Amino acid sequence: MRRRTFLATPLLLPTLTRATPGATAVAYPPVIPGARLTFPRDHGAHPDFRTEWWYVTGVLDLPQRDIGFQLTFFRSRPGTAEALDSPIAARQILFAHAALTLPGDRLRHSERAARANLGAAFSSEDCDISIGAWRMRRLDRRDGEAFSLQVNSPQFSYDLLLTPTQPLLLQGEGGYSRKGSRPELASYYVSWPQLQVAGFLVSDGKRLAAHGRAWFDHEWSTAILGDGAVGWDWIGINLADGGALMAFRLRDARAATVFAHATWRDAAGHVRQFAAADIRFTPLRLWASPRSGGRYPVQMEIRFGEHTVRTLPVLDDQELTTKRPAPVAYWEGVVKVDGSLEGRGYLEMTGYAGRLTL
Repeated sequence: MRRRTFLATPLLLPTLTRATPGATAVAYPPVIPGARLTFPRDHGAHPDFRTEWWYVTGVLDLPQRDIGFQLTFFRSRPGTAEALDSPIAARQILFAHAALTLPGDRLRHSERAARANLGAAFSSEDCDISIGAWRMRRLDRRDGEAFSLQVNSPQFSYDLLLTPTQPLLLQGEGGYSRKGSRPELASYYVSWPQLQVAGFLVSDGKRLAAHGRAWFDHEWSTAILGDGAVGWDWIGINLADGGALMAFRLRDARAATVFAHATWRDAAGHVRQFAAADIRFTPLRLWASPRSGGRYPVQMEIRFGEHTVRTLPVLDDQELTTKRPAPVAYWEGVVKVDGSLEGRGYLEMTGYAGRLTL
């Protein structure tokens, strides 16, 4: 299996924010409808594209109910070091965010960042990506496939195995997921809901058994935010009846929706897609961050088709403020959902503490 090497390092990336002398324009490939995704190949990296992420969120019921965990690896091709003849040129950048939500306590988070050929790795043939001791990979086992997650930081650690209980869910049209009014504003988007979680976590010096449910997302794209969007609201919910719900909207600077989409897979496995005209996000209660000044609608009503659900956070303060590769603040945390559908999962909100820059 081919892997590309990286190292977690604070040396990070001047190339993310300013052009390299002599750099040439990069022709990123477009996201087009009708492309056929093939697995496990498309669980791996797509380094020709501008941006990619592998995103796992989950809710544990052991060692206590409603503990949340999140691990995201991001890959970026900034296009500013393509012509440099150096094994450590920053042609591919990796960074990762991990978090642990403890209800009644606080959100803990940690981050890593990397550049090419300095020690960590990703595969272009299957999901296998790492920065130092942090790793996410797909395993082929005798009893079926699974995802393995390892995070080791001073704030917390976990070692978890995620086992599928349902098929992959291709978002949009066979994985082609629109993100705006123009066809090129799109990503390839694959989800895997209702993953069974087993393993352990370490918090406050205690190693504890962990069990729960998780959600896996993988997206890659060349497009940036369009149609005047400054950020998005997104939910991925494992429903109590065994179904799954994904919904998102892109917002402009006035918090008006510029694009939206939702996918609901019911307990029997039937999938329905909802277009922007069939979706409405309505803030119900705001929480103001004392760090970034962002005002996040932590309780939100989401209508799609005949359904209405409401989010309720297990903790209001689930804002992540990160520094590498650039400062950014966003809200990402465990919510319960009630209404015509019930379940638990994650709500992510970006662009409330300033326009999100991809």
